[in-house]
Amino acid sequence: MANFTEEIKEEIIFNGLNGFECKRAFLSAFIRTSGSVISRGGKFGFEIVTENERTADFLSDMLENEFAVPLSGAEAQFDRFTGRDKLTFSCVGDGAEMLLRTLKILNKYDDDVSLSFGIDDALVPDIECVEAYLKGAFLGGGSCTLPDENRYSRTGYHFEVVFSNKITAGDFCELLCSLDVLAKLVARKDSAVVYVKSKEVISDLLNAMGTENCLNKLNKLVALKERVNNVNRAGNCSASNIDKTVTASVNQISCIETIRQTIGLQKLPAILFEVAEARLADPNASMRELADRLGITKSCINHRMRKIAEIAAQLS
Repeated sequence: MANFTEEIKEEIIFNGLNGFECKRAFLSAFIRTSGSVISRGGKFGFEIVTENERTADFLSDMLENEFAVPLSGAEAQFDRFTGRDKLTFSCVGDGAEMLLRTLKILNKYDDDVSLSFGIDDALVPDIECVEAYLKGAFLGGGSCTLPDENRYSRTGYHFEVVFSNKITAGDFCELLCSLDVLAKLVARKDSAVVYVKSKEVISDLLNAMGTENCLNKLNKLVALKERVNNVNRAGNCSASNIDKTVTASVNQISCIETIRQTIGLQKLPAILFEVAEARLADPNASMRELADRLGITKSCINHRMRKIAEIAAQLS
């Protein structure tokens, strides 16, 4: 499942977005997770980084066609940690500065310029925009891993989005609450990570992002894992029952041998002698099997075995 993250991102791009407000929320989230505000020659703008050419094309088209802000300065750099090239795009100037203000990332009053780290309510006026923000955040800084379907995996189910600061990450957690998702927030080096580990919650998030194909893949894996777990539980239960049967048989035979070596089995009452002989004849039989052979109930044979144990305890 190493490529599940890429599959989700590909499906987000394939589905696209509808409406200016959703695209605005999406773009703001992407810049929060995979971009940064920059300044050149007194002009403000932004820089975005991605490893995926399709993502770069998708954002470039959106910026140019929807916001009239073209990207420039494409540069590829090799990332030694991932072993892949990172594409860096920048946009600086009046148009970029106006866009940052529209995305509620940059505040400007006269000559006073400041950054806004929280998620402005105006960006997410309804659930559709919240879902669009989730898509942008995941496309920019998200990942999702699933356990291997063919063997035991320590990774389990994990969904996360990485932000550059804790304020945005905290507001993102609040946004997820509007989708009935309770996520956890943790610091990781210089980043803030919002994550969930429940397969049910991950299913809800994939549904909110409209990634139906990936959701179906998750559901199939969960169903497969449940079947495997049920088989394992049944096997463990069976093994446990076998262990109990063997332990009980060993203890019963030990008691019977104690009686035989002291007073002899013939000294036992007839009903106890019959049970003792049956156990010695088949040490591996369960109590149910012995009861059926003797034509008595399991409760009855349990009672007689307890009597034998009491006699053996008195003789030892």
